[in-house]
Amino acid sequence: MYRTIEETARYLELPEDYVYSCIVSGKIRAVHDGEQFLVNADQFNLYWEQLEQYQQQIQQFLSEPVPADPVINDED
Repeated sequence: MYRTIEETARYLELPEDYVYSCIVSGKIRAVHDGEQFLVNADQFNLYWEQLEQYQQQIQQFLSEPVPADPVINDED
């Protein structure tokens, strides 16, 4: 499914100018149909999967208990 820059910006929750600059710089692949750029939405599936995995890792890290503080004796 192809989306316009405006739809892609809403989908990614980013400003339209930023999405346009990413297209021009080649960070986001798009086709130009003569009037507008069209972005294939499937290229962002991996991004969303990795973002979800990262959020799960953060939640797992934050839910781990803090280890007990070892007692350190200074024997100088």
